Amino acid sequence: MAEILVLYYSRRGAVGEMARLVARGVEQVSGASARLRTVPQIASATTVAQPAIPDAGAPYCELADLEQCAGLALGSPTRFGNMAAPMKHFWDGTGALWLRGALVGKPAAVFTSTSSLHGGQETTLLSMMLPLMHHGMLIVGLPYTAPELSTTETGGTPYGASHVAGSASDRPISADEKSLCIALGKRLSGIALKLAS
Repeated sequence: MAEILVLYYSRRGAVGEMARLVARGVEQVSGASARLRTVPQIASATTVAQPAIPDAGAPYCELADLEQCAGLALGSPTRFGNMAAPMKHFWDGTGALWLRGALVGKPAAVFTSTSSLHGGQETTLLSMMLPLMHHGMLIVGLPYTAPELSTTETGGTPYGASHVAGSASDRPISADEKSLCIALGKRLSGIALKLAS
C-alpha cells in the first residue's frame, strides 16, 4: 500500500477541508491510502506552546511521516503570496531529512486557499514547491485534461488545487474546486504507485 501524506496548515478550515478532499482522491486509487497531518500554530510569545497533541483534527506531523510516505500533498493558506509561517517553520526543521536525501524522488503536489481571487494563489503554490525541490521531490501539477481548469470561475491552477474563500472566509468550496482537489489526490497517488513499481 502506497501511503500519501496529506500535510496541511489551516487557520479557518478551508485548507483542512481541501486536505480531506485531496485525501479522498488519493484513496480512490487502488493500492493507495492517505495519512492526514497538520502543523502547530506559531505563538508570538515563546512561553506559549501548543499542546503535544491537537485537541481536534489531524495529529501533528513528525519527520517520520515524511520519511515513510510514498508521496506528499502539501497545503497552506496564502499569506501575502507565500505559505503561512507555521508551515514554513515546519519545513525549516527538516534539514536532517535533507542531509540524508530521505525525500529524493518522491512525488509531491501543493494546494492553497486565499481570501481574494487574485490573492497570490499561484505564487503561494510556487513558493511551497521550493523546499520540496530542494529535498529532491518530483512536483506533480494538474494538467488541462482536468476540464475544470478551463471552466472554473473560482479557484484552480495547473500548479495545484486552490480555493477562493472570500474576505470573511465564508465562501464554500465550489464544485470545480472540489473536483480539482480530488483530481490532484488521484494524480499524485497514481504517480506514486508508478514510481514505486
